[in-house]
Amino acid sequence: MTAHQPAQPVPHHPSRPGVWARATTDPLRAILAAIAIITVLTGAAQIPFGGQVLPLIGADPTPGMQQLFGTVGMFMVVVGGLLLHTLLNAVPSPEVVLWSGLQKTGAFGAVGIGVLNGVFSPAALLVAFFDLATAALLFAYWRRISGSTGSGGTAGGGTAGGTEP
Repeated sequence: MTAHQPAQPVPHHPSRPGVWARATTDPLRAILAAIAIITVLTGAAQIPFGGQVLPLIGADPTPGMQQLFGTVGMFMVVVGGLLLHTLLNAVPSPEVVLWSGLQKTGAFGAVGIGVLNGVFSPAALLVAFFDLATAALLFAYWRRISGSTGSGGTAGGGTAGGTEP
């Protein structure tokens, strides 16, 4: 830069001081963020402690079942973390909220089928119905944020990443 060129403005990057304000003005968003944190924590616990958790839901803690349970836990960490990440942004991604709702719906179905097939005890239905309730909240929130963003489902009316499909 020479002495005659004006300094370029520094791009504004949204900071996170508004997280608390968003949480207090949008209780649904705050509840979903809390659920995302719970999802991350319970998923992380499933990985090393599956052998202790499986009997609580009526499943045999075989090595194969523990491996599968740990793998599911890893995906819970990833999806819960992604959901939390978008909810903490100034403008959450409708796509992330939608797919998180679909994941929770799938989890409800998978656990329900597990109970019907005798893999899990009926106690596991508590987890399944929590996932179903969470899915309903996510779909309600998704409708709200996708309806206010214009066409294309993202803020500004474009598609994610700024390219057309």
